[in-house]
Amino acid sequence: MATRALVVEDDPAIQELIRFTLEKAGMKATTAASAEDALANLKAELPDVVLIDWMLPKMSGLALARQLRESARTEKLPLIMVTARGEEADRVAGLDQGADDYLVKPFSPRELLARIQAVLRRRAPHAAETALVFGPLHLDPISYEVRLDGRPVELAPTEFKLLRFFMAHPGRVFTRPQVLDQVWGDHVFIEERTVDVHIRRLRQALGPQGEQLIETVRGAGYKLSLPRSG
Repeated sequence: MATRALVVEDDPAIQELIRFTLEKAGMKATTAASAEDALANLKAELPDVVLIDWMLPKMSGLALARQLRESARTEKLPLIMVTARGEEADRVAGLDQGADDYLVKPFSPRELLARIQAVLRRRAPHAAETALVFGPLHLDPISYEVRLDGRPVELAPTEFKLLRFFMAHPGRVFTRPQVLDQVWGDHVFIEERTVDVHIRRLRQALGPQGEQLIETVRGAGYKLSLPRSG
């Protein structure tokens, strides 16, 4: 699934440049011309990363970043300030208010993409365009290939997203609601048992090791574990 970015920028030319750069790199970009528009977008759906200009019409980008960090729903959302304000004090202020990175205009498309991937690797590894390896599993989000002990594994799109999420957080237990929010999105309203259905399909696709790799933690949820030897 393509990385989803929300671009909060009131300058139409810069907004279009960033949108074009992201979409050319295979990302899905949504734009907002103000902090208020951005909040409305975020209420409907959470993206993988938000790019925020400091100088916005009413509420500043700095205030937007602070508000997002103060909300339980958006406190862990990857945020990058993209602004012409390049003084050290401005950078410090942006980072203090919760930005994960601070990119000064003008910038190259290559640097923008590199900063986004770096933040995603730290904050949301399941959304980064980097290969994931866990024990016998290898997943490449760009070529959309999964291998188990070197053999290719054919996965449907949802099972691919599910495995990608677990491989980004190996050993960590996730409840059904957490998996729904992270894999399907918190804007989607479906039954929690849907997770069980797709877990079962993922295990079947992985073959004999599936039950051990995607482990059920009784009374808690699921986690990715190394298969037991012997």
